[in-house]
Formats: sequence, structure tokens, C-alpha cells
Amino acid sequence: MTTARLARRLLPALAAGALIFAGCAGGGEDKTTPTPAAERPSNDLRPVKGYLLEHTTKLKTDVAELRNGAESYYAMAKETDFDYAKLLHTRRADVKRFVQGAQKGFADANPAYEQMEGVVAGVPSLADYDVIIDAGGDASDPENAVPFSIKTPDGRTFKQPGNFNFLIETSIFGTEPRFAAKGVRPDLDGDGKVEFGEAMPDAGFYVAAARDFEKNVNELDAASRRWRPTPQDAFTALVVMTPTMSEYFEAWKNSRFVAGDKATEKAFVVASRLQDIADILGGLDLIYQSVKPQIASVSSSQASQTGRSLDSLHDFAAKLRDAESGGRRFSADEAETLGSEAQGRAEAIAGQISQAAGKLQIPLEN
Repeated sequence: MTTARLARRLLPALAAGALIFAGCAGGGEDKTTPTPAAERPSNDLRPVKGYLLEHTTKLKTDVAELRNGAESYYAMAKETDFDYAKLLHTRRADVKRFVQGAQKGFADANPAYEQMEGVVAGVPSLADYDVIIDAGGDASDPENAVPFSIKTPDGRTFKQPGNFNFLIETSIFGTEPRFAAKGVRPDLDGDGKVEFGEAMPDAGFYVAAARDFEKNVNELDAASRRWRPTPQDAFTALVVMTPTMSEYFEAWKNSRFVAGDKATEKAFVVASRLQDIADILGGLDLIYQSVKPQIASVSSSQASQTGRSLDSLHDFAAKLRDAESGGRRFSADEAETLGSEAQGRAEAIAGQISQAAGKLQIPLEN
């Protein structure tokens, strides 16, 4: 089960935990006098929607470029009747250029999604797109599998193969053999070795995946434009998406960034999961700023405390990201410890926000 879905099921527990946390926090009770609902400041959620649309627009552009590259590669492969060994022999430079361009294109597209994931995955009316684009698993995990299959131009079907970020990334980096071209060693530079990053996707699968990816991103953009954000959306997104740290740290621990060549995680090779964590928390911080005035209307101290805690968690993730990008290598044990710390802090924040929603009589959506 994805962490976002699990968090939705745990909303009542988070609220109960918040009451305990609030009771144990030092300094006595908050003396703020509750403001009548009609007089409370309204949430200005326009910046949240603007932020979302800025990112869906960029993602549309990035994914369109990926799809255009996929069409070119498919056309090259078709010219050789999908004889990939012949394609590599006759057009090695063109294939190399395509693969490197696709890898760079995905590196550009990935943060465009991760930065808005807190909104997309946290808002119930948009959350299905997170499963489709970034969070859904394959058919081996029926409860969390994506709701689509990939049909290639030559009639093959890949049943519920995983989310689109996974499909594109593993295809162009060669980390998922199911999506790789058959009958060829993808030695793109001709040095007699196949090194990490040298890959040739199955052209039919890759072009079909890229086309469907573009279609779904366009649908997400259209749904985002129709979306009229409500306080319920904002509070639900914060409570659902903040306590997702353990899932991301676990993926980081199993990725090449920590495990190196022993990595069991096939995705997350283009960017560290620490980057994704920092991006997601940045988006959640923007959402929190939109509801902070309303929380302050019933408890100014809680509004300030929660804001500081969320900022601190974001800084924590950003410092880890920057240390890693600066050359620091973390061990699996360190990843476990850091993930547990982040998760504990995140659950406390989500509990406080859930408690504030209760005071404001704003129901959270499961």
C-alpha cells in the first residue's frame, strides 16, 4: 500500500495522536480565544493552484519532448525491422544521442512532478493521477497496481506494468529488463563494455508508454485547471502527504545512491530520493502557508509551532540532499535512522494539523 493511501486510513489515529502531543507539549494551554467561524480569515489558496498549474504546464512540455524523442527512436527501429543489433551497428551515434537526450529529458521532467506531488497526491480529486504517474505499482501488487496496461503498436500488452515515471526511467537507463530491446548489447560508445546508463529500450513499448504518459499528463493539467481548491483539500493534503517520509527514505536506502551496484530499487537512478523528499516538502510548506492564518485564528501558538516544525523538517531533508550532492555517501543504517527520525517528526506535524482541522470543523477526506 502506498504511504499516501495508508495515511488516509490513519487520519483518525493522527488526530488522536495530536491531542496527546498537544497535551504533553510544554508551556501550558494556548490562551487564544477562538474566533467565530464567520469572522475567521479565509484561506487564500490561489497561490497553491498557481503553483500546481505552473508545474503541470512544465511537465506537459517536458513529457511532450520525451514523446517526440520516443517517436524518433521508434522510427529508427522500424527502418531496421526492429533488428536492434543492426540499428546499433548502423546508427550508433544516433541511438546514443537519443538515449542521452531521453535521460536528460527525464531528469528535467522528474522534479516538475515531484515538486507538485504533495498537491496532486494529497487532493482526493487529483490523487488518482499520482498513482498513474508516480506512485502505482505493477500487477504483482494488485492493491496498489496502476489502473492501466500498455499496448504496443505491434499488438503486445504489458499488463499493469507500473507508473509512468518508473516505465520511462527504467527503460532509458536499462534497469528493467522487461522493457529492454532484445538481441543486442547496448554498448553505445563502442568501447566493448556495457556500463550503467547505456541502454536501448524496446522501441514499441517505449513509444507506447511515452504516448500514454503524455495523454495522462495532459489530463492531469486539465483536471488541475478545473480544480477549485477548498480548505478541506488543503488540510487533507497536508495530513495525508506529510507523514510519507518512511516510504521515500526506504526507496532511497535501496537505490544506487546508497546501495550502489547492490541496489534492489530499479528506479530513482536519475535523481536521489532525497531530492524528491525536499521537493515534496517544499510544496507542502506552500500549502501550509495558505492555511496558517486560519489555524492562527483558533490557536496562534499552534500555527507558529507547526510552521516552525514543517520548516525544520524541510531544512532537515534539504541539508541531507545537499550533503549527498556534495559527495557524502550515506550507509543503509544511516538511511534507516534518518528515515525514522523524519517519519516521527512528520507524524507529529500531521497530527497537529489534523487537530487544527478539528478545531476549525474542517473534515478530512479519507
